[in-house]
Amino acid sequence: MIMEKSNFQLRVYCYLDRMQSELAAFVGTITQGDLLVEGMASLYVEMAPGNEVFRMVDIAVKATEARPGAQVVEREFGMFEVHSHDQAAVLESGKIVLDRLGLQREDRIKPKVFSDNLITRIDPYQAQLLNRFRRGSMLVPGETLFVLEVAPAAYIMYAANEAEKKSNVKLIHVTSVGRFGRMWMSGTESEMVTARDAAIQALDGIEGVEG
Repeated sequence: MIMEKSNFQLRVYCYLDRMQSELAAFVGTITQGDLLVEGMASLYVEMAPGNEVFRMVDIAVKATEARPGAQVVEREFGMFEVHSHDQAAVLESGKIVLDRLGLQREDRIKPKVFSDNLITRIDPYQAQLLNRFRRGSMLVPGETLFVLEVAPAAYIMYAANEAEKKSNVKLIHVTSVGRFGRMWMSGTESEMVTARDAAIQALDGIEGVEG
């Protein structure tokens, strides 16, 4: 059964060709599904209505060897992630989902950056406060903190992965569910400038419709 386009919103469709080490380690601390590791390919899909996520995960994993790492339904949207060492399997799972929905990748919402900040020479007290909420690396006083906020939320995973490809980063925290996606990265000032530019350039390169 193909769903009517008017009844469905493809909010995020983003493919990560090679999961980077910091992001893979972070995802391992929060995932409730099949664990992924560095080097795997991954696909994140966010949609509305949220409950459609359960049907889409079922379709994706039955058709290929890709395995589900997440399927989440929150107040407004649903999100799922599938991954595999085989890039072709992940790409095929995404194609099958889009075919079943009667959609193309370009029907997704184009990401929008709502906020990006570089905070230099983090104060020891602020570092301690942020470390209480992080699930990734420790934020050390004196480092530069890069903070990014985007919508739709799941695009933050793509931004984090592309930033890590181009710069030596420490991933402090990522939130990829809800209305906005947010991440904190730290390192030297020059590394965070490179990470910021890589993340924003990657998001700008995603084709889609205006949300």
